[in-house]
Amino acid sequence: MTTFAVFALAALAEIGGCFAFWSWQRLGQSPLWLIPGMALLACFAWLLTLSPADQAGRSYAIYGGIYIATSLLWLWLVEGKRPDTWDLAGTALCLIGAAVILLGPRG
Repeated sequence: MTTFAVFALAALAEIGGCFAFWSWQRLGQSPLWLIPGMALLACFAWLLTLSPADQAGRSYAIYGGIYIATSLLWLWLVEGKRPDTWDLAGTALCLIGAAVILLGPRG
C-alpha cells in the first residue's frame, strides 16, 4: 500500500469514527453509532502503524496534512458545505509542510 493510501485511509477512519461520536452527541443519533465509531478509531490507529516513517511523531506530523485535506473533503461531500478559498489555501500549506517532512533528506 502506498504512503498516501495509508494516510488517506487512516484519515477516513479517524474522521468517520469521530463523526459517529459527533452524530450521537450533537445530532441526536442513537448511541449504537458509537460501535462503528470505536471500530473506525481502532482501525485508524492501526493504519498509522503502517507509515513508512521511523518515528511515531514524524508519522503523525505527515498524517496531519493529509488529515486536514481529507477533513475538508468530508465537509464538502458528506456535510454538503463547500470549502472556501481560505480552507483551500490552508490545506495547500499543510500538504506542502507534510511533503517537506515526508520527503526531506535525513542524515
